[in-house]
Amino acid sequence: MTGIPDHKQDNEDLRHSMVRFQSYLHGGTSSLLSAIPTLIVFPVYKTVFRQQIHNSPVHQAVGQLYKEGPVKLYRGVAPPLLMRTLNGTLLFGLQDTLLHQLSLSSQNVISTSALPALAGFGAGVVEAVVFTPFERVQNLLQNGRNDHQLPTLKSVLVRLRAQRLALGYYRAFLPITARNALGSSLYFGLKGPICAVVAGQGLSPVASSFISGTLTSMAISLALYPLSVLVANMQAQAGGEGKGVVACWRMLWKSRQQSVALLYRGGSLVILRSCITWGITTAIYDRQEKRSA
Repeated sequence: MTGIPDHKQDNEDLRHSMVRFQSYLHGGTSSLLSAIPTLIVFPVYKTVFRQQIHNSPVHQAVGQLYKEGPVKLYRGVAPPLLMRTLNGTLLFGLQDTLLHQLSLSSQNVISTSALPALAGFGAGVVEAVVFTPFERVQNLLQNGRNDHQLPTLKSVLVRLRAQRLALGYYRAFLPITARNALGSSLYFGLKGPICAVVAGQGLSPVASSFISGTLTSMAISLALYPLSVLVANMQAQAGGEGKGVVACWRMLWKSRQQSVALLYRGGSLVILRSCITWGITTAIYDRQEKRSA
């Protein structure tokens, strides 16, 4: 008699483990498929990056890329493609795992509606720990001023390995952690309610998920864009004095003439890129989750 409940419990635990694994798989798959648009819009992303670090209008940034030629246009594309796929796997899977654990342990202490956002915050922190080195390498490769000093991916890795972590691979770790944790929290906290509202207008589940991902990413990009600009400027150079976050922010704010409009230069292109990638990612992920439910 005592063996039957144990057997049922083992089966239940196995089933829950499979559900958690599917979240990692679905997150990776959706991000891999959305990496195709990422590849297509990479020139847009690179244009934004040049605007962020050089404070130049869009036509000057495009002119820089045109002058460098098509060969260098996709220099630095490998890290974001790899990071995009691994990011989805970790972000969606870990958020679902944390959500499951919080649901079991909270015991009505935390509101059920707040749990997805809280789990997203934790997933964002882990995401920052794992992917800050990827972003560091990507930003060094995308800065045209590093072409002669750091011409290849290998040269970038060698340079960063010779530096201590805070100046090398984990440069700008604190603002990246703040951006990713807040962004993930907002994404998982908002996408469900927004999707429900949109679905209430009679749209299909796929369309509702796409619009939800689009609107959520738009809000996140607008709110956290200054942190992305700060990260880009902190990570664009391999050397430097290694100034702290506050000092770097003051320099950035001064270089933008204390103007919010100049600080948000390139922001419209970021919104475009986020709408495409996160709209597709959300739609694919939600569809896979519903089919496996």
